[in-house]
Amino acid sequence: MFLSKFRALRKLKADLSAAFPSLSADELSELIPNKEELNVVKIYAHKGDAVTLYVLHKNPLFFELEKQLYPTVYLLWRFPGLLPIFTTWSPVLQKLIGGADLMLPGVVVPSNGLPDVNRGGCCAVTVVNNRAPVAVGTAAVSTAEMHNLGMKGRGVCVLHTYMDNLWAFGDKSAPPSLPDPESEEQGPNGEESETEEKVEENVEKSVEEQHNPDQMVTDEVCSSVEELNLAEKGEQEDEEEEDQKTPQEIMDALLFQCFLHALKCKVKKSELPLLTSTFLRNHMFSCCPSGKQLDIKKSSYKKLSKFLHTMQQQYNLVRIKELTKGVESIVEVDWKNPELRSFNVPEDTACEAVPAQDGGEAEVQYCPPEITTLYSVSARVEPLFLDVNKRKGTILQPAEVRSIVTEYVKKNELVAENNKNYVTINPTLCDCLLEKSEYQEIECLKWDDLFSRTLGKMQECYQIVFPGQTPIIKKGHIEPIDISVASRGSNKKVTLIKNLEVYGLDPTVVSIALQHRVQASSVLQPIPGAKDKVLVQIQGNQIQQVSNLLIDNYQIPRKYIQGIDKAPKGGKKK
Repeated sequence: MFLSKFRALRKLKADLSAAFPSLSADELSELIPNKEELNVVKIYAHKGDAVTLYVLHKNPLFFELEKQLYPTVYLLWRFPGLLPIFTTWSPVLQKLIGGADLMLPGVVVPSNGLPDVNRGGCCAVTVVNNRAPVAVGTAAVSTAEMHNLGMKGRGVCVLHTYMDNLWAFGDKSAPPSLPDPESEEQGPNGEESETEEKVEENVEKSVEEQHNPDQMVTDEVCSSVEELNLAEKGEQEDEEEEDQKTPQEIMDALLFQCFLHALKCKVKKSELPLLTSTFLRNHMFSCCPSGKQLDIKKSSYKKLSKFLHTMQQQYNLVRIKELTKGVESIVEVDWKNPELRSFNVPEDTACEAVPAQDGGEAEVQYCPPEITTLYSVSARVEPLFLDVNKRKGTILQPAEVRSIVTEYVKKNELVAENNKNYVTINPTLCDCLLEKSEYQEIECLKWDDLFSRTLGKMQECYQIVFPGQTPIIKKGHIEPIDISVASRGSNKKVTLIKNLEVYGLDPTVVSIALQHRVQASSVLQPIPGAKDKVLVQIQGNQIQQVSNLLIDNYQIPRKYIQGIDKAPKGGKKK
């Protein structure tokens, strides 16, 4: 989406003028030219917070978080005096890039004193000898409180830094070199050695305080220290109690562990509402420790619905709602719940997120399932398999069927004497493989014809195996992912995608990926009569883009995608 209407631009300029009063009218006009195209991009942070970016010439200039505007480093390099500035030492920058906040021991106090800021006020961070800001955040405390605290504790809550993902959204340029008069006036070269020693001391203090739970520490560091302490005690207790539990109690504990792990590491706010079946398949199963197998039927709950409702009633961790008849979804997660916050992730199933394709947010790496065609022995061909004790309903691989039929032919000496490429039809083969009209006409069959007729008289099945899960075998053909185009209104078209769940794909994740890829809106709709399935609808004829996403990104074989041939043909528009 882009802003081109005069009213929208005028409102945006008014919001910027209110947020940054130091910007003059000329600077605002330079920042947002009336004749330039300003793109508006909506993204989601790793915790699920919605963020709006305002992009000009491929560089994000500012971002809006919780209705508050903040400048990016790209904008501050053009207007370095836009925000109050806190200066720190160069080694601290790596800590900020790594996700740490700026602690007060790491702040260099200039000769004219600290800038005047209020708690929560927007401010920037620079390094010594360069006025070009390298981070943007909010003041953790006011200037007066900083002095009262003796310059200890958290100083700036960092929201955005040079070298982070927001910076990478732009042209990835390095900070310009803007001389800092304050730093140049600090003293001659003879003072450098003393300054370096102080730098090392302040950086060490800053890092120590950042990791000290008695000080004003970030939530992430607090939780990490608590988790380490809990892990040491928990491992010993678990080993002692494991032998005393029944198999059902062990499965209940594993189910609860995978549930907490999935909520803490896998589920994002932007995914809600989330189908309960998708939550189990895409999130809980992937959290199962190596060497163990998650099976709800072996737990005391027996069904996923009962387990989730217990989690809702007993712990208030989630809220379950039936958005469509017979289809339940997780509509709310309490990430501040003490049970969830105190949960420590097992080392052998540590959270690992990978960058999503097409600039999407981080998500769990998708692995396509292994799909195998199988055949079930039917009543019609059962006599052929009696010698090897394969009764009606036995599931066999195609190679096993060929081997059993070959052994039957050889055992009964049915290979034609004149031509070994043919098999003589005996009464059993006649009853199993021939139609009534063929009884008097066909006396022998080629080997290939014999095998194809045998498989044709059997019940076709398929086996689908998702990574870390038990194989699933179902009768019939596997449903392909169906891509179609429908008309809406007089001249509007939409692309519809069905059956993503069959292949373990989360429709919500696919919908977001397509939005980023084609820059068009998409919605999820329930499919009438289909339990736990939804339809992805996206504007325009996007068959080519959808097929490219499924084949290239998700590695779905082309034979399991239906409707690719309906993609618009290339050529010049008339």
